[in-house]
This record gives sequence, structure tokens and C-alpha cells, in this order.
Amino acid sequence: MKATTLKVDGEQVRELERSKPASQSVSAYVRSVLQREVLRQKMGAVAECYTELVREKPDEKAWLEEWTRADLTHRPPRSGRSGYGSIFRA
Repeated sequence: MKATTLKVDGEQVRELERSKPASQSVSAYVRSVLQREVLRQKMGAVAECYTELVREKPDEKAWLEEWTRADLTHRPPRSGRSGYGSIFRA
């Protein structure tokens, strides 16, 4: 791995010191912030690609609309006295 030194001014270092968790070094904190930013940018690019896919593919758009309408909070009624249904039945 290539090591690189980045220069930041005194105020930036003080801001980093105030922002970071007490258990983390400034270097580790800067690495984690940079990793999160790179991930955020990648996820944004993927979201743009998916948006384009939905725009171009009617089947994908229909599936997405169906998924959006799905009731994800519905739970089937419990059976049995324990409330755990058939998961413990042999």
C-alpha cells in the first residue's frame, strides 16, 4: 500500500480533533471519513444507474411499483398457545 501524507492547516486539525470519537486517532478518523465519502459517491452512481434502468425497462418499473405497493407490515395470525406457530412442531 502506498502511504501518502496529506497536509491540513491547524484549524482543520483542531476541527478534526473535535469531530472524531475519543477512541480514534485523527488518521483513523480521516480514513473512515474518506471511506464513507467514497462509498456515498459509489452508491449515488449505482442509484443513478438503477434510475436509468427503471426508466428504460418497463418490466423493472412494473416490478418496482408492485414492490412499493406491497404490505410489508402484514404478519400472518399466530397459531398455537405459545405464539410461535409451527416452527417448533416436528
